[in-house]
Amino acid sequence: MRSRLTRGAVAATIVCTLAGCGLVGQGGGSPAARGTSSSGALKALKTLQVKGRAPMTGFDRQRFGPAWADVDHNGCDTRNDVLRRDLKDETFKPGTHDCIVLTGVLDDPYSGRVIKFERGQKTSSAIQIDHVVALADAWQKGAQQWPEGKRKELANDPLNLLAVDGPLNGQKGAGDAATWLPPRRGYRCDYVSRQIEVKAKYGLWVTSAEKEAMQTVLNSC
Repeated sequence: MRSRLTRGAVAATIVCTLAGCGLVGQGGGSPAARGTSSSGALKALKTLQVKGRAPMTGFDRQRFGPAWADVDHNGCDTRNDVLRRDLKDETFKPGTHDCIVLTGVLDDPYSGRVIKFERGQKTSSAIQIDHVVALADAWQKGAQQWPEGKRKELANDPLNLLAVDGPLNGQKGAGDAATWLPPRRGYRCDYVSRQIEVKAKYGLWVTSAEKEAMQTVLNSC
């Protein structure tokens, strides 16, 4: 019999970064709730290497492991873990031990909209799981030198994952803070702080344009 994480355990992951140790909870939470203030994020940003973007040569999604693996061995894949963490009023597929999310409601952090989720071939894409630091961006800023296990860890780390508006996730693509920010201005401080937290945790670098964009956002918080 597999052991399941409690809802509270799924909804919160302890992480430690150069900005301090904090509790990473609901994706839409403020940096303060996660233990990372804008001043802490600015301090962490100063520790990141500033380098040019490496070529995309050799990039493939499979380099980061199979999509949505059950890396924490709780019996649920990462996508459903994040949906369960970030949605409210969820319902689950019977017989899956509350693993497969069928419906729910998302308070989308990127747009501020309330989006209904319904699992299905034509409907699931309304809500997608965003890699806050895009995997292609990570590949160009250090990850191509990593062992596969570390890339798989990044791809499935709850700190780097948010349930968000599907079309906005598609619009973002592999963009970094210099090329894409959430249209909801009130979430940009959280978003940039989270990107810095991820990059500090994994030792990824930033470009000069990216660093400048991050500083501009955090100085306005």
